[in-house]
Amino acid sequence: MPENQFQRMVYAFITVIITVHAYVFYSLYVVNGNVLMQVNEASSVISAINKQGGVYMCGTYLPIWACVLIEFCLAYLLENVMGSPLSFKLACRVFNPEKNHPMMFETAIICATVGLMCPAMSFIAAWLYYPYYAGFNIFTLLANWLKLVCFNFPFAYFSQLFFIQPVVRVIFSIFMKHMPQKS
Repeated sequence: MPENQFQRMVYAFITVIITVHAYVFYSLYVVNGNVLMQVNEASSVISAINKQGGVYMCGTYLPIWACVLIEFCLAYLLENVMGSPLSFKLACRVFNPEKNHPMMFETAIICATVGLMCPAMSFIAAWLYYPYYAGFNIFTLLANWLKLVCFNFPFAYFSQLFFIQPVVRVIFSIFMKHMPQKS
């Protein structure tokens, strides 16, 4: 696990890279894939996205890589400012890192991070992917936010707990072995 600020930022960087790609795939293919293919009369999601000129974001159509980049920047900022610091504090309120098994403490941190980041990133996504062409309504925004939280929370919880964080720990440990050690 990360021990200093630089290591925490590297750990967050690795986590966010994997997570953003997973969420873009999940949102475009799993949640919205059928609708995209029906609306654009396409046989695959990627051809539907290409046919409509990209992914609808911020009131315009952007290439997928631009959506990934925007979401990465926002998620990385949010993870470093809110996610990591608050999830550690929340986990410490329930578990003592010196007395409890490290896996229990890490699981508590993951659960707290999902509990904080999922609603926050879903709120940001509700703004980014809002159907501005139909006019703005605060109740539509809030309904979209709630819908996104309901779709994203189960995926976030299980993917972070059983896939993303174990992979990140392995990648991070490899990274740390190749870092010069302080004497």
